[in-house]
Amino acid sequence: MSDTVAVVLLLALTTYAVFGGADFGAGLWDLIAGGPEQGRRPRELIEHSLGPVWEANHVWLIFVFVVTWTAFSEAYASIMLTLFVPLTIAALGIVLRGASFAFRKSVVSLRNRRLFGAAFAASSVLVPYCMGAVAGGIASGRVPAGGTAGDPVDSWINPTSVVTGVLAVTSVAYLAAVYLVWEARRDDDAEMADYFRRRAVVSAVAVAVVGAVGMVVLHSDAPYVFDGMTGRALPVVIVGVAFGLGALVLLARDASRAARVLAVLAQAGIVLAWGVAQWPYLLPESLSVSAAAAPSGTLRVLIVNVVLAVLIVLPAFVLLYVLAQRRLLPEEGVPDAADRVADRPAD
Repeated sequence: MSDTVAVVLLLALTTYAVFGGADFGAGLWDLIAGGPEQGRRPRELIEHSLGPVWEANHVWLIFVFVVTWTAFSEAYASIMLTLFVPLTIAALGIVLRGASFAFRKSVVSLRNRRLFGAAFAASSVLVPYCMGAVAGGIASGRVPAGGTAGDPVDSWINPTSVVTGVLAVTSVAYLAAVYLVWEARRDDDAEMADYFRRRAVVSAVAVAVVGAVGMVVLHSDAPYVFDGMTGRALPVVIVGVAFGLGALVLLARDASRAARVLAVLAQAGIVLAWGVAQWPYLLPESLSVSAAAAPSGTLRVLIVNVVLAVLIVLPAFVLLYVLAQRRLLPEEGVPDAADRVADRPAD
């Protein structure tokens, strides 16, 4: 039963990396789009694509926290006590990012728009880096078992955490660029499609380079995960790389819809490969899934609640994404047509 919950947890992390990752990556392209005039069109496309759904994606992160502290409380305590610095930075970054994204559309002056825009974009880079650094600290065995605190500095400022943080930033940038090519094609904007296609290629090369460096770092700094990556997780790694390359080929052939699907699978492959490589440990070589698990009664109730959540929440998410893809939702900050009708004085 503990294995089932661990798989659910890994799938939820993968979902957040795919949906939330695309949002964070778009923020990176917003950051480096250029000045107000040069970056106007890319930023408009980014805002247009993020507006309807960006608030919903963090539900997956909350789900991960709730499942972890309920099912694996010892691991949760150790991670929080050790990695509270990057986790706090990430939490503040998520709040700052959301507030800045909303306020940037509401303020009038160019100075304030630049201020909120910079906060939104910088947070979009900071949050995935911190999340990657947390994963690196766990993978390299710097989080002790037993619900005790490890070194609050070395646990996330170390070779594995740095390279994993950079990998997180580059991978979400790649995913977002592929998504934005699709958005530009839907708008019949060939110039913006080519703009983000070039950035997808550059970020894909960056992911490959950082990934290769990461394997060298893992070999010396996180040997258990390295052995897993080159052993039981190797098929997942190979398939993920193939999907990433396939997405670039399809982009070159202007098949942006299929490229988006393969890019999602490539991003998912990164997270799944980490989970498979680290199995059966939550904290490598010190705390296994079975040893960290809550009593069977707690796990049984948790699984029931997860099933109920899937039945209740998942259809709402599907509806939200379908409406967003069909552009049947009002843009962020734009009055809904129904509101205008309701406000119209009666004859």
